[in-house]
This record gives sequence, C-alpha cells and structure tokens, in this order.
Amino acid sequence: MQFQQLSYFVAVAEERHFTRAAEVVHVAQPSLSQQIRALERELGADLFQRARGNITLTDAGEALLPLARRILADADTARHEVQELAQLRRGRVRLGATPSLCTGLLPGVLRAFHDRFRGVQLLIEEGGSHDLVRKLARGALDLALVVLPLPTPSPALTTIEVLNEDLVVVSAPDSPPPGDRGRRVHISDLEREPLVMFRHGYDLRELTVAACRAEGFEPRFAVEGGEMDAVLGFVRAGLGVAVVPRMVAMRGDLRLRVTPLARPGLRRTIALAHRSDVAPPRAAREFQQMVLAQAPVLAAKKPD
Repeated sequence: MQFQQLSYFVAVAEERHFTRAAEVVHVAQPSLSQQIRALERELGADLFQRARGNITLTDAGEALLPLARRILADADTARHEVQELAQLRRGRVRLGATPSLCTGLLPGVLRAFHDRFRGVQLLIEEGGSHDLVRKLARGALDLALVVLPLPTPSPALTTIEVLNEDLVVVSAPDSPPPGDRGRRVHISDLEREPLVMFRHGYDLRELTVAACRAEGFEPRFAVEGGEMDAVLGFVRAGLGVAVVPRMVAMRGDLRLRVTPLARPGLRRTIALAHRSDVAPPRAAREFQQMVLAQAPVLAAKKPD
C-alpha cells in the first residue's frame, strides 16, 4: 500500500468521479484508475461500486476512508516537521538576557543548543528587562529572558515562567562574615555593610535598593556602576558585599563566601518573553524548549 494510492483513493471518494479526481491530484485518469485497481487487488476487496455516472463506496471503501485520511494527515505532519527541522541547518536566534542570566543560566543552554544545531547563529544581547522589552516590542529580538514583573506591563508580550530563584549575599572569603546573626543575613544587616552595586537599569540594583528602603534605610555604596563580572571582582577584592542570584554565586570559579538571606529573603522570577502577535521562528522555539528543560535542574541546586 502506497501513500500515492491512498491519496488517489481519497480523491475519488470525495469527488465521486474518476476524471475529476484525476484533475484534483494532477494525474492522468488512466494512471489513477490503474493505481486504484492495484490497491483493491492488494486489499482483496473492491473499494468502489462503478455504475455509469454513479461512483459510490463499498463497505470496504467506507471502512478504509477515515483510516486513509488519518494516514495521509499523519504523513503530511511528519513531512512538515522534518522540513522544519531541516531548516535548522541554518538560521539564527536573536536572544536578549539580563547580564546575570548570561553568567548563570545561559552558558549551558547555549552549549547544548549549539551542539545540536551547529548551523544556527546565536545573537545574544545583554540588557536590563526594560531595554529588552522595548527591543522585543519593535521586533529586534526573537526571545528575551527577563525578570518579572515586567517594568512596564506589555499586553503585546507573552511570558512563560522559567525559574524562581533565591538571591544571596556574596562577600570576600577573607573578610568578616556579613551581618552578626549567624549563618544567614537579614536585610537590615546590610545597613552596616558597604555594598558593591550594579549600574542603573539593572534589575538587581532596583530590587536590592527597594528591599533596603522597605527596612527603613538607604543602602551605602562602596562602589557602583559595574556589570556582573565587575561587581563580583570588586567583592572578591574586599570592597564590599553584593546581593546576587544564587545560580551566579554558585559558580565554582568565583572563590567567594556565599551567605543565604534570612526569611523571607529575596527572590526573583525569570521568564521567557516573546511577542504575542508573532510566532517565534522554529529555531527560537527549539531554544525555548531547551531553556524550559534546563530550568528545573538549576532550580534544584542548593548553595553549600
């Protein structure tokens, strides 16, 4: 049984006419009739009653028709999926992410994606959530990893939560432990600690400053204006402490003391965002699935 034969059979069943069916499938009518006969011989049953001017399905034909339609539909779906996968031999994914996510979440996902789709170009843009949302809205990015809630609500964007993550305090290993209440730091303890602070527009800056103000004090900055790697370097040099995502703090090469925040602590929600009115390209959808698959592994990791 061949897909072509099933296609011819469905055409005749729907048209109730061999000549019109041949026109639908773009084949000569004698060739169509020959293939239908070959299918009937293989199945051992007539599929049509052929009265002049009146083509009807036999019981065997009625039984075969829904099965044939399903087989052809499944074959068409398979063909479409394979063609889309073949397209991933080339193309690009334009991805935006906050700098802390470029340091913590993305490297492993980018490596896995590159290993699987070596022909797809990855274009990464770092920025705060506010900037990334604006670039998504104007079509400059396919996807963005942002921190929720979005700085400006945008009904034109679809967001999918990826990860809920604790923030921790990092300090130089040879400096006194931050705070004075044991193994955890309270937000109020940060009033006595010089902070190494991120530049304006950084999600972590806004979150940390807001938490300090909620405790009734203005944070004191030892140095400010850095990106993630610079902030971690300044902390390692003993200039002060910083509040950073757990996944960043757990990097094995940092050589920093990591201290959890006392409850209720600080958490942030990471989400993948894309425009609601435009479906992301296939390569971007594949990347999205890899991020969603990796997120539970990252969420399960605990600080030492």
